[in-house]
Amino acid sequence: MTASHRPDGSGDDAAHLRELLPDAPEWDLTPARRLHHRDVLLREIDRERTAAPTPATPAPRRRWLRPVLLLPATAMALAGALTLTLPGTEQEPGAEAEATGARHAAANGVVLTLDRIAAASMAVDVEPVRDDQFVYVRSLVRSNEGTFDGTVKLGAPHRREIWVSQDSAPITRIGVIRESGKGVPLSGQRIPVETAAPDGSAGQGVPAGIDRPTYQWLAGLPTDTDALRALLYDRTRPLDDESKDQAVFRKIGDLLNETVMPPANAAALYRTVATIPGVRVTPDATDAAGRHGIGITREETGTATRDEWIFDRNSFTLLGSRSYLTHTTGTRPSTLYNSTAVLETGVVDRDDRVPTEE
Repeated sequence: MTASHRPDGSGDDAAHLRELLPDAPEWDLTPARRLHHRDVLLREIDRERTAAPTPATPAPRRRWLRPVLLLPATAMALAGALTLTLPGTEQEPGAEAEATGARHAAANGVVLTLDRIAAASMAVDVEPVRDDQFVYVRSLVRSNEGTFDGTVKLGAPHRREIWVSQDSAPITRIGVIRESGKGVPLSGQRIPVETAAPDGSAGQGVPAGIDRPTYQWLAGLPTDTDALRALLYDRTRPLDDESKDQAVFRKIGDLLNETVMPPANAAALYRTVATIPGVRVTPDATDAAGRHGIGITREETGTATRDEWIFDRNSFTLLGSRSYLTHTTGTRPSTLYNSTAVLETGVVDRDDRVPTEE
């Protein structure tokens, strides 16, 4: 039996984790971690040098047009040497270097933050989960209650509980969900979560895999970042108008959400996120429960959305997530349409029990 964990730090694991992790301003790297960051930085430099396009030949400056005159050869040579530089055609000295430095600093900030999150996940004690058990997650959720293609109307926070089967065999009933709150359909009732086979046929069931992750399946993923990245990019299917990079970012979020996995696999997923182009850090982000933390976010222009994961500043535990519409008809830019807060995660033997009853 695995004890439940609370992101707010009320559980024993969180308290133990805070003892292991110093405050952020005083956080120091071990020699091994310094070597790791050095290797990461060198790989980034090599990748940029390799991927950098060949500098284009500078466009010729516009000639200063003058009346046609018969001039001596010397005067004509001097006239030919005269050029006119139009305003704005040359970048201010140091501006390009400053912009490049800012991009490098942002990239290094993402790598460092995700590396700290990965290191924190390695410090969590996780007991193996059996195939006959269920992962239990209690959370607070705010979702869009507006009409399709209409204005976003964010509903009031409501409680959500889910029991996710860890059976590796093909199954049709993959769990049970119970949502409670004002205005929630079937509030307080337990509703089976069922699925069909990939071909849509009923009764076949879906085995554990990338679209139905279980503890055993997640434990079988490679922990090497390059190997894991290759696997995820190969098996992840983008949605309509979604780039491959965003699809993998979204899929990793799905794998980390409402699951339990070995620490090494969680750490590998976080380090893989650092390799996805466009990922950045949000200094301050708030989950559905009002808790502030650090955000890991990525914006997708194809779908006009931005997804954000929120982590505790001290324990680096995943607190929740937020999703935004960045630009679409009938909404304002960066309109929040979904927000969650993870309140408790645990493992139970039955899908009608909570961790405190085990």
